[in-house]
Amino acid sequence: MALINDLIGEGWLKTPRIISAFNKIKREDFLPASPAGGPEDSKDLSELNRALPIGYGQTISQPLVVAFMLELLEPNKGDKILDVGSGSGWTTALLAEIVGEGGKVVSLEIIPELMEFGKENISKYDFKNIESVCADGSKRYKKYMPYDRILASASARKIPEAWKEQLKVGGRIVAPKDNSICLIVKKSENVFEEKEYPGFVFVPLITK
Repeated sequence: MALINDLIGEGWLKTPRIISAFNKIKREDFLPASPAGGPEDSKDLSELNRALPIGYGQTISQPLVVAFMLELLEPNKGDKILDVGSGSGWTTALLAEIVGEGGKVVSLEIIPELMEFGKENISKYDFKNIESVCADGSKRYKKYMPYDRILASASARKIPEAWKEQLKVGGRIVAPKDNSICLIVKKSENVFEEKEYPGFVFVPLITK
């Protein structure tokens, strides 16, 4: 709770529905007891404002970064959202809480073991609006196209064209690109407004 209060006080968390999700979905529920290469008990570190290892060379993102990205994404109740590189499942659960029963979150994770880890973590909550898939998130996932929002938690050298194609007009993509967080708004079928926020570090996006 102290961490969330700090994020609110410092202006990273602003929107009531996002703050409510942060309060309900506990980061500690998405941390392994002993991640590969990590501390003996990372659950004790869940209140720290930094990324933590979850194994397989991946991390659960820094809370400040997740707050900033969700505020840029502007998810709404009832939205269909594609969550790319879902890892621990924390962002998936946050998004599922925000969009509510009428929304849908499709969680894509390329590493099978992490997808299962994420599903197990998510199962601690009673969500019926999440579909978890082991897939290359840089490619199209056609089942629920088009999406209102797309969130990615791993850094690409270039934003995949597939994401832009899967997005509704008026939709938003928030994704890391190199050492920046990129916001892309789809103005029309072929017109995109882009803005970059530099100064961040992410694990690289894994593709096949």
